[in-house]
Amino acid sequence: MKLIPLPAFSDNYIWMLHDGQKALVVDPGDAQPVMNALQREGLKLQGILVTHHHGDHTDGVDALRDATGALVFGPNRETVPEPVVRQMDGDVVRLLGLDFRVIDVPGHTAGHVAYFAKVDGETPILFCGDTLFSGGCGRLFEGTAEQMQASLQRLAALPGPTRVCCAHEYTLSNLKFAQEVEPDNTQLADYQRQCRALREQGMPTLPSSIQTECQINPFLRSDQPTIVASATQFDAPGTAQHGAFSTLRQWKNQYR
Repeated sequence: MKLIPLPAFSDNYIWMLHDGQKALVVDPGDAQPVMNALQREGLKLQGILVTHHHGDHTDGVDALRDATGALVFGPNRETVPEPVVRQMDGDVVRLLGLDFRVIDVPGHTAGHVAYFAKVDGETPILFCGDTLFSGGCGRLFEGTAEQMQASLQRLAALPGPTRVCCAHEYTLSNLKFAQEVEPDNTQLADYQRQCRALREQGMPTLPSSIQTECQINPFLRSDQPTIVASATQFDAPGTAQHGAFSTLRQWKNQYR
């Protein structure tokens, strides 16, 4: 299996997974990068996975379906381009001979889902849309901090080597904030250097891994004393009332 991040817009990634003949793509906000890759690699598009309804993840779906006949799979509780095979928590989508388990991860949007699959002879793979980013998490447009925290805890419980395929190249800005929150985290500092080197070469920082995110992502580490202390220093009443996770999300919203 070959995993390819297809850049789109200013910072999106449309993920493509293929076996040399058939392919799937995730969250195609723009059809053209996908059509170019299919032609370049000589692939047939078998399926389209959609994590949530935002246009930068769905605006290319109709054109790709019409051009290729690919089946579209998407969240049960969101408005996405029809026809779509609706998916609920625990459902399984079978594509490319892989079983993708659907995981409800509300927070960024009310019905956001993620897709997780084990790959024979390779590390597992997670397509998480805008829920989990490397070093960060999605904004709360429709859900609550409690929902997002629970969603991230579900993803953090996946096998450590799992490849984390986020939908945006937000890593460096997220890590800048993470350093502010946890300045003495040496694993975070090392990871930040690695990611800077990748971007300087024009390469993506993704995929990350669940293990890495559990070591460096403040939103997966909000119960750690150092992070609770930072959140308290930023907003003691908010942390006392709503918890460190909610305070971190508010802090990140205004961080520059």
